[in-house]
Amino acid sequence: MPVRPTAVRGARAARPQAFGTAALLALLLAACSNTPKDQTANWTPERLYTEAKEEMSAGNYERAGTLFERLEGRATGTLLSQQAQLERAYVMYRTNEKAQALSILERFIKLHPTSPALDYALYLQGLVNFNDNLGLLGSLSRQDLSERDQQASRDSYQSFKQLVEQFPQSRYASDAQLRMNYIVNSLAAYEVHVARYYFRRGAYVASLNRAQAAVQDYQQSPSAEEALAIMVQSYDRLGMKDLRDDAQRVLDKNFPNSGYRSASSLGRSAPRAWWQFW
Repeated sequence: MPVRPTAVRGARAARPQAFGTAALLALLLAACSNTPKDQTANWTPERLYTEAKEEMSAGNYERAGTLFERLEGRATGTLLSQQAQLERAYVMYRTNEKAQALSILERFIKLHPTSPALDYALYLQGLVNFNDNLGLLGSLSRQDLSERDQQASRDSYQSFKQLVEQFPQSRYASDAQLRMNYIVNSLAAYEVHVARYYFRRGAYVASLNRAQAAVQDYQQSPSAEEALAIMVQSYDRLGMKDLRDDAQRVLDKNFPNSGYRSASSLGRSAPRAWWQFW
């Protein structure tokens, strides 16, 4: 029986459609075959942690961070997951990804206020900000740290302060206290730096205000000596002789051998490196 023309046309039209579907499936299969396989898919959380620690010890921080991130997801709700978060924050800190490290730590502290590792989380949070703002390498090369913005110092101080007050017996408390002392000295030095800046530009009222703030807020800081000297010189330039003499008496009483005896002597002392405060 002869095939009708309409049937032939229908059969011919179906062939390109079938070919197109087959080609699409072939492309999808090829794409799937090229997708990288997760070699850790069958690893236990314990193996993931061990491998990540080994990578970190070898200095392969990028690989270690990836493994810790996977471990955090697979061990959700366990102490191992919490440990993975802290380890990843440390990896971010070591690779200079400070913002990411702080984000992880802030989330950890918020979600795990009773964690046995909370003291370490606070310590690491303070350490990230301490290093970020004060620049340990910069201080070793005698960079004037007091000239830099101090907000990170204040954030670092608050983290260390919470650690010391909440966990006085923590293994990290002693180091945190030492760093707090240095931060206070740094903040005082910053106030004196600003006061000196205003004084050298003839803004004696502004200079006086910043020097007074340094004396009042950081009385035990080494910068208190120069702050008092700036007060003496500022009062003198403003013609306020009685207040100048009062400030001079305080300076002489507390620092009888002070080298700040004239306006030209202000700012001559070299800044100390961070380890010299310890």
